[in-house]
Amino acid sequence: MCSIMGICGTRHSYEEMKSALEKTVTRGPDASKIMDTGNGFLGFNRLSIMGLTDEGMQPFTRNNVMLVCNGEIYGFREIKNNLQAKGYEFQSDSDCEILPALYLEYGTKMFRMLDAEFALILYDKDKEQYVAARDPIGIRPLYYGLDEAGDYIFASEPKNLIELVDEIHPFPPGHYFVNGEFINYRDMSNVQEYLKDDVEAVTRNIHDLLIKGIEKRLDADTPVGFLLSGGLDSSLVCGIASKMIEQPLETWAIGMEADAIDLKYAREVADYIHSNHHEVIITKEDVQEALETVIKVLGTYDITTIRASMGMYLVCKAIHETSDVRVILTGEISDEIFGYKYTDFAPNAEEFQREAEKRIHEIHMYDVLRADRCISVNSLEARVPFGDLDFVEYCMAIDPAKKMNTYGKGKYLLRKAFEEDALIPESILWREKAAFSDAVGHSLKDDLVELAENTYTEQEFMEGCKKYEHAKPFTKESLLYRDIFEKYYPNQSQMVKDFWMPNKNWEGCDVTDPSARVLSNYGDSGK
Repeated sequence: MCSIMGICGTRHSYEEMKSALEKTVTRGPDASKIMDTGNGFLGFNRLSIMGLTDEGMQPFTRNNVMLVCNGEIYGFREIKNNLQAKGYEFQSDSDCEILPALYLEYGTKMFRMLDAEFALILYDKDKEQYVAARDPIGIRPLYYGLDEAGDYIFASEPKNLIELVDEIHPFPPGHYFVNGEFINYRDMSNVQEYLKDDVEAVTRNIHDLLIKGIEKRLDADTPVGFLLSGGLDSSLVCGIASKMIEQPLETWAIGMEADAIDLKYAREVADYIHSNHHEVIITKEDVQEALETVIKVLGTYDITTIRASMGMYLVCKAIHETSDVRVILTGEISDEIFGYKYTDFAPNAEEFQREAEKRIHEIHMYDVLRADRCISVNSLEARVPFGDLDFVEYCMAIDPAKKMNTYGKGKYLLRKAFEEDALIPESILWREKAAFSDAVGHSLKDDLVELAENTYTEQEFMEGCKKYEHAKPFTKESLLYRDIFEKYYPNQSQMVKDFWMPNKNWEGCDVTDPSARVLSNYGDSGK
């Protein structure tokens, strides 16, 4: 990951810009640079992944276009060759160096052309205008706000903006900004027409597209590692990648000292694919002591996100401290496409699809945010194969009647797609879904609930909830998270839409806790 920032006006000083940019130096610890555009500033903190030379340092400038980008541009070499044929020259092997030339050639039409995870800000000096954009899933973070003078300020994280603007908003994924307007260039949640492919064709395409998505994400000039929970999604990523990389994969798993569930499954996969496997064991004290740091890192009060972040933050911290890995592949976004335990309760295919569209539309505020912050704060870069644009576009257009759990097993199509490859143990391929925070250990969630119960009396809880109108806390745990959030991001709850919860309108899903453990179909998931 890198960190970018843009102040679109002349009312703030270089010192203010420098102070704000320094708040996300862990995203880009290798080098920092601020450029005066003549109409504000562009800033960049670099984590060197592609094009490791000094020539790959940003901001990039070309013909009065100045640009900063936190991103990975897949297939950039072909684009680069096409631009060179048009007369453009390049100084580095950085994938992002092509972007100013691409803008000069195609303008804002360039964004629809990109197969990428990115957030960028550029200043077009000839037109005297700023342009900003974000990838269609929102895998790379970008936020914005207006200062007192009404000038826009953009940055990778809310913490960059907290002292400069009154109200902070997530930049909408799949949009670009120009002249005060946010324009949608690609909506991954909007399906115009369902595919007519039969199950055999669907599973074949799922198989081929996921393999391509993983293959392109292995392209890095620094060491690559893998989070391996022992669940279906991360195991598939590791199993596929192990056939593409000659040396053993570096895999990591995490579990509670008391009752780790996933460690044994992760170990089974690691043995099967012959990875160099690492286990991180954490305690109740580790979890409770890390809570405030995790909420500060995340910039959220959402219960599900925070619970799931505890293990991810601590395992990434261990990776940063004990290895030279700089890129991490993860298994996020599969659930949003193929379903959770609670989507088994969807009353019909239309409702299943509507829920998937909602989740993909909002995922940048939840699981994607979790992966980005937990990984980037430890000076690592997240890559998310299930978020590959071709893969998501295809899978979202599969007839939802085929994706619903009418097979007696959730995510049936994804499992079936890799049944013949034997890339991971069959028992893992067909293993029941377990929520990540539960799978790290049921005690993780219980320890957090205990901490919250010990923090407030019943009277303090009732009075504390009255302080908030938006996303009103409804348990002591949610109040604790909100109070910590407000300590670092006062009056900024609008950055997150609401709590990530099962659809309360569905029979069987009207629950007061987001854990799948409270659902009647959880069954063997937590064993």
